Amino acid sequence: MDDYKLTRKMLEEMEEKNLAPYAMKSKYSRGRKYKEEEHEFRTCYQRDRDRIIHSTAYRRLEYKTQVFVNLEGDYYRTRLTHTSEVVQISRTLAKTLKLNEELTEAIALAHDIGHTPFGHSGEDTLNRLMKDEGGFEHNVQSLRVLEELEEKYPDFPGLNLSWETREGIIKHKTDYDNPYIKEYEPKKSPTLEAQIVNVADEIAYNSHDIDDGITSDILSIESLKKTKIWNEIAKYIDTNKFNSLSKDMQKYNITRTLINIQISDLIRGTTENLKKYSIKTIEDVRNFKHPIVEFTPAMKEMHKDLKDFLYKNFYKHYKIIRMEHKAEKIIQDLFEIYLKRGIQQDNRKKYLKVSILPPEVTKRIGKDSLKRVICDYIASMTDRFIIDEYKKLFDPYEKV
Repeated sequence: MDDYKLTRKMLEEMEEKNLAPYAMKSKYSRGRKYKEEEHEFRTCYQRDRDRIIHSTAYRRLEYKTQVFVNLEGDYYRTRLTHTSEVVQISRTLAKTLKLNEELTEAIALAHDIGHTPFGHSGEDTLNRLMKDEGGFEHNVQSLRVLEELEEKYPDFPGLNLSWETREGIIKHKTDYDNPYIKEYEPKKSPTLEAQIVNVADEIAYNSHDIDDGITSDILSIESLKKTKIWNEIAKYIDTNKFNSLSKDMQKYNITRTLINIQISDLIRGTTENLKKYSIKTIEDVRNFKHPIVEFTPAMKEMHKDLKDFLYKNFYKHYKIIRMEHKAEKIIQDLFEIYLKRGIQQDNRKKYLKVSILPPEVTKRIGKDSLKRVICDYIASMTDRFIIDEYKKLFDPYEKV
């Protein structure tokens, strides 16, 4: 029966044989911050993936906003469903390009793990409130969560992930993200596996925001036909059949076609770049100053036009702006009362310190500043939890 058993070393040999020469192979990992014995059956990136999936922060993504606050309805994407879509797109790309699927999956699973409740409006509010202490950026927070705040192991803080997974998280770069940490060689490009996740993230959120936008009636299918990418979508749609479909089926066929044409183009564009720039090794990837995983020029233009369309017609719709306003008020009010009552002397017994914050939060005060502890606490909250917390502290009829 041992003939049917795959060990870690056998998996590493398979990577060496089957993956592209510029793929990041697990046996060449720079390792973990804290020394651990290798697993008998799993590669280092498989272990990273598994640790992320079992983390508390990952489970909380289920109730964190993508665009619509979780309470708006069960259909709309959350950070968790978005992450699942990014993983699926990323693995498809990695497999086709003969890159390391497990590393790609680990980075994709963790790419939003540091996000606040209420989406980017929550991030912007915390960044403003923390401006005197280095600000707030969700990729930096993702790394902080995975390196320090998760408590799972007695021998080290965080999850002790591999260097390449951590690098892929901190170098996650889109229109909304561009973090900088000296430890992770900011002047060098990340692996192709990390670059895949960057673009897969944009493919996922552009496509599913179209879906959610149509479901909410903020966007219409007719308005989408004005975008440059519609002509590409229309090539795959039988007009007679399409017009007779229900709105839900029309919407689904649009989004699946949109994802497919972007993935197919990205594979073409990346393959052309690998050949054009003579990328042969992982060192070639790291020393190349621009992204290698890219759309073709024609798709870049269509992709930008689609993002502009979503920005003007969806993200800046008055209903979305209203949700952002409520999010800002909730986070700011909580931050201020936590700061005011975070830790203080008891009026009657001066030696006793009391706090409005729970003990598992206050225990980090001293190691981190009060503001940073509050920031970590708020960033960890789900939409449902932060709304309940707001009611408990500001609604006199709500139980505490």
